[in-house]
Amino acid sequence: MLVSIARGDGRLSNVFRKAKVGEVLGLRLLNQLVELGIVEFEDSREPALKAYANQKLEKSLRSYKIEPKIRFKKPFHRFWFGFVEPYHKALNRGESKHFYENFNQHFSRLHSFVFEQLSQELLNVYYQNKLIINGNYWDKHSEFDIWATHKDGRKILGECKSTNRRVCKSELSKLEQKADISGLKVDTFALFSKNGFSNELKNAKDKKLLLFELEDFRILLK
Repeated sequence: MLVSIARGDGRLSNVFRKAKVGEVLGLRLLNQLVELGIVEFEDSREPALKAYANQKLEKSLRSYKIEPKIRFKKPFHRFWFGFVEPYHKALNRGESKHFYENFNQHFSRLHSFVFEQLSQELLNVYYQNKLIINGNYWDKHSEFDIWATHKDGRKILGECKSTNRRVCKSELSKLEQKADISGLKVDTFALFSKNGFSNELKNAKDKKLLLFELEDFRILLK
């Protein structure tokens, strides 16, 4: 179960499928892990698909299910069960080839997850801890790294990029398009980049845009 959480997207149905357990047993195991403080549930904020009980859905949506995700509370557990546990027998024998192959192939996923969490915290600090909702958002169309609500009602949509290249304006355009498809009404877009931004983005005079570079994260160390 823990390996399935570490190696997947966190959606309950996918976790149960990868772990090869039924929903009843799976939920019982997850609740035990929650009590142990290892994982936590993150509820979906997607609006209900039906506006009224007897509404007929499009054929493509009839099998779609709004569901929560399950998250590790500590990045170390995601690392351990995603990289070490699947190869612990081989590692105990001194065989590390497959461990390193998997690590090199998938470590960027763990790195991105941690960068995303830090970005959420940085955004909260920027708004002086006045965000009443701050976390991921996913729906039938897309997934978003940050969808936050300020106590005054403003909505902030964020994208986190931990790659070794600068973020350019096309990334902002993609985010705007995704928001439009998902029907999100955004007051401010926030981009977080490990490797900085293009000059076009830096010079953009857009009051609805926030840019955060690696140097900005130093405030979290105080």
